[in-house]
Amino acid sequence: MLGEASYAHGMAQRRTVYATHPRYTDHDFRGHPENADRIRAVWRGLDESGLSARMQSLQPEPVDTGAILAVHSAEYLDMLGRVSALDRITFLDADTYVGPDALTIARLSAGGVVGAVDAVLTGRADNGLAAIRPPGHHAVADRGMGFCLLGNVAIAARHAQTHHDVDRVLIIDYDVHHGNGTEAMFYEDPSVLYISVHQQPLYPGTGAATDIGAGPGAGYTLNIPLPPASGDTGYATVFDRIVSVAAERFGPQLILVSLGFDAYWADPLAGMQLTLSGYSHLAAEVMRIAQRCCAGRVVFALEGGYHPDALRDGVSNVARILLGEPPTDPLGPPPRPRPEPDISAVVSTIQSLHRL
Repeated sequence: MLGEASYAHGMAQRRTVYATHPRYTDHDFRGHPENADRIRAVWRGLDESGLSARMQSLQPEPVDTGAILAVHSAEYLDMLGRVSALDRITFLDADTYVGPDALTIARLSAGGVVGAVDAVLTGRADNGLAAIRPPGHHAVADRGMGFCLLGNVAIAARHAQTHHDVDRVLIIDYDVHHGNGTEAMFYEDPSVLYISVHQQPLYPGTGAATDIGAGPGAGYTLNIPLPPASGDTGYATVFDRIVSVAAERFGPQLILVSLGFDAYWADPLAGMQLTLSGYSHLAAEVMRIAQRCCAGRVVFALEGGYHPDALRDGVSNVARILLGEPPTDPLGPPPRPRPEPDISAVVSTIQSLHRL
């Protein structure tokens, strides 16, 4: 892990854009894991620590229809609009709800990532944090799933390519669940390198190491499925030996991060063992990749995470790292940690598949 001196040297002047919107709490279903208290926990952490005041505040605009249709079907968008016009909660599947005006809130969620990307790529900020909801990485072109309505990060990636001088976008996804929607949208596209580190087996059951892309996109999807109980050591290993190597070989002009805190050791929906210190190490590694490859141009966008304290303190640590300040770990390690599994075979398989 990195000490305070690693953050203090010449980094205090970073300009970080912070995108969020008060309407994110309007998308709510009490008792559901993905409820409005998640974003309230994030806001509380950033406000009480004074971090929100040290970032450039950005209140997103709803993303426009053209940006949505760059990755989603018109039929799905129309259906989402019809369901959102109802005055009651509707479920798209067993996990994914749509409430009144949910499409507007989903547009604002995607707009948070797009707005942060615009700020970074026009030079108004050095990097960005999009504290958004609902999340997006499970939404596929023609349907929402896994709590997700619109592919927030995928929309922002296409926006960067369409509206800015960006050819190559790297998406690093370390939500504990595989981002099947983001993967599918770019599976045949060599201009987007999608890297996912996720627990397997776990919802949605996709993301095998052998799923590497197809056609011209073959080799540009990189899945790193890790067994349950993987923690700080395992994640640091795959970032060092796989993620960093693949990212630098690709040479991105922009990095987007699908950031989920559900690999935290006490998260109720998964079985990993990352600590807040482990999470901070991953964010710092992403920052180093961005500094080496694309002048630090990176935007972190919130996906999952269902332990309120981990969300509160974890997102605050990402803000600290973006600003060039040292992170903290007020929650500490699990009281009874399990031995981490041996992931050497996983690492070797992926290195062989991708010639790393």
